[in-house]
Amino acid sequence: MNNPYGPPPGPYGHAPYPQQQPPYPGQAPYPPQGYRAPQPPVTTEPDPDKRRRAAGLAIWILGMIAGVVLNILFTLAEIFLSKAPGQMMSAVLKGALFAFLPLGFYLFVPMVLDRYDPEPWWCLAMAFLWGAVVATGFAGMINTGVHIVFAGLFGPAVGNFVTTVMSAPLSEEFFKGLAILGFFYFLRREFDGVVDGIIYATFCALGFAAVENVSYYARADMADQLGTTFFLRGVLAPWGHPLYTSMTGIGFGIARESSKTWVRWLAPIGGFFAGVFLHALWNFVPTVIPDAFVIMLLFWLLFVAMFFCIIIALVIRKGRTIRQFLRDEVLIGNLTNEELELVCSPVGRIQCTFSWRGAEGRAFIRAASRLALSKWHTARAMKGQKRTISADFIAPLRRELATLRVALLAKAPR
Repeated sequence: MNNPYGPPPGPYGHAPYPQQQPPYPGQAPYPPQGYRAPQPPVTTEPDPDKRRRAAGLAIWILGMIAGVVLNILFTLAEIFLSKAPGQMMSAVLKGALFAFLPLGFYLFVPMVLDRYDPEPWWCLAMAFLWGAVVATGFAGMINTGVHIVFAGLFGPAVGNFVTTVMSAPLSEEFFKGLAILGFFYFLRREFDGVVDGIIYATFCALGFAAVENVSYYARADMADQLGTTFFLRGVLAPWGHPLYTSMTGIGFGIARESSKTWVRWLAPIGGFFAGVFLHALWNFVPTVIPDAFVIMLLFWLLFVAMFFCIIIALVIRKGRTIRQFLRDEVLIGNLTNEELELVCSPVGRIQCTFSWRGAEGRAFIRAASRLALSKWHTARAMKGQKRTISADFIAPLRRELATLRVALLAKAPR
């Protein structure tokens, strides 16, 4: 009977236990169990994804530049085309305060959910800024153009309906979805599956919603309705955009976890259109039936509650996967049982993060989690007889883990 926790042979650097093989010719084989003192790495292997990451960064920078220009133009137009530019300027500043003030809480929620494999802060910042700057800029340009064309041809009512129900869901979900595509393609080492897709989608969408709300709150302040608008958009329904964009994130996450070509193509497309549908539905009902808002809100809260339950279930699944694929690291001596518990238990992660281990402890948790998930992706690819870049990350991550163990051992209190 095969051990259910044993890794496939080949890319992991050893055969399935208990028959351990020497890691290099001429060396003694690993013992089947026991502690092996950490050794610093002898060589440094280059990042196998370096060129792709550099290309992604260049595209992100270009997008940010264009997004900044577009958002500045839109803000200036909204201020100086209003009947009272001075009052509108004050309203925009007040709207920005109300839009960004609750962000600390909103951003904290996905970070807590992703406790087993927290994404790098710079990845989360890139996702947030893409939504706040790039997606708002380009989607705003398209929506403005669509409204001008259809309002001019068929009247303001038709222009508003087409923009709200058709153009906004398509354009906004497309440009937010580009952030998820970017992480999926250019930063594959930082994108492991469905949970990561949801986390990146949530940060991107919260950035988009914050900047979008500045305009809503400014107009509401001009109409003396800021309190009501903030309660509706900022308190009752803050998770609208994260929910829509998470459909795309789930699609790319399924594609990342699957070894089937047709799934890798269709899952992101299906997720995108699911997000567009939810977005369009939410915009359609109050546009056509204004009195249906309360009913929609009740269904919306129920759906969001179910959505968070799904996320929590996926996070638990991710934790079990990490534990499963780190067990053989204990058997070959790369980890101890105590270190395994530090990585896989919530209490251990808190201890490792906030104790004397400090930054090295956080890096250790992340490297161990990345190693387990890379092995998981490799195992899935081998099962489907596919090639995956995750296999190239296993050896560098093992060396990084060894380096961090040396640092932690030297830092340990005597």
